[in-house]
Amino acid sequence: MSTGRGRGVIVIADDVLQRHRLQQALDRHGLPVAFIGDPERFAALDPTPEADLCLVELTDEEEYPELIEALLAEDERPLLFGPGAAPEPGRQEYVRWERRLFAKLEDQLGRLEALENEGSLDALAAQPETRERLPMPNWLEPAGEDEPAREIWILGASLGGPAAVKAFLDALPGRLPIAFVYAQHIDAHFSSVLSRVLTRDSEWRLVTAVQDRTLRCGEILQVPVEQALWLDGEARMQLREEPWSGPYGPSIDEVMTHIARVHGGHCHSIIFSGMGNDGALAAPALNQAGGHVWVQRPDTCASPAMPESVLATGTADFQGDPRELAARLLRLLEEQSLLAGRSRCHSA
Repeated sequence: MSTGRGRGVIVIADDVLQRHRLQQALDRHGLPVAFIGDPERFAALDPTPEADLCLVELTDEEEYPELIEALLAEDERPLLFGPGAAPEPGRQEYVRWERRLFAKLEDQLGRLEALENEGSLDALAAQPETRERLPMPNWLEPAGEDEPAREIWILGASLGGPAAVKAFLDALPGRLPIAFVYAQHIDAHFSSVLSRVLTRDSEWRLVTAVQDRTLRCGEILQVPVEQALWLDGEARMQLREEPWSGPYGPSIDEVMTHIARVHGGHCHSIIFSGMGNDGALAAPALNQAGGHVWVQRPDTCASPAMPESVLATGTADFQGDPRELAARLLRLLEEQSLLAGRSRCHSA
């Protein structure tokens, strides 16, 4: 896998705010910066640092004709003009700007997102179980054996996600009245390894996508990497012939958008460790539909970029480490069960 992370990137921008936002965006994808500064500072460098690419973002390129001419004449590294001024972080326009930037970078450097490999998954599989499972809440009635899922929680993750999601699932008791839809950025070749590792120590059943199969309580649907999927109003799996759109596979944004559109406030999401900003576009719509948006606390992530992107939207209503997320989920389900019981009593 090519990541383009060899010598880093030279960033030339004449606006200090744009330099700051470009630096942040590159850091979030693990790209080293060989130099960042304005045109005058760059012209004064002797020697110019080695880099894989030169990224230029100028307010008016016509003000720097000699710089542009000199950069175009260089053969040792490609020159890339940026996608324009960065909007304010947290807005959907910013998420789209960041994706345009990295589409341009990947055209030159190859794939930027680091993914789990077989070695990291094997290492995860070799780890002993070290934490006790949380108890089933006293006031929560276990789900029936074949009960269709009415509450759906989407688990979105990328780099560092398998370990975090496994810790989350290992902490949960089985037979909860919910199902999970697990969208993990991973090479399709390692999906089978992931499926073996994920539920080794948990009480949850991992299922693969089958057309028209109903997702049931106590199950985790592993979203296919190369084929788009959604759930209809009866929680039946609907596979589409086309692949996921956009830079990610599977697309967490698409999974959240399609399921929330059908299931409204019965669809929720937890964004775990990962590079990039998948999930940040769909989080506001899911939140507006009445669903919960939670994230793994960034300081507990192997790669905090995805949770940070969702937090920046202002739509996340809880954050914690994997075990804290599991405990909060149990409290929420117990609260919902108690409220439903009181409602039935009042209506009787």
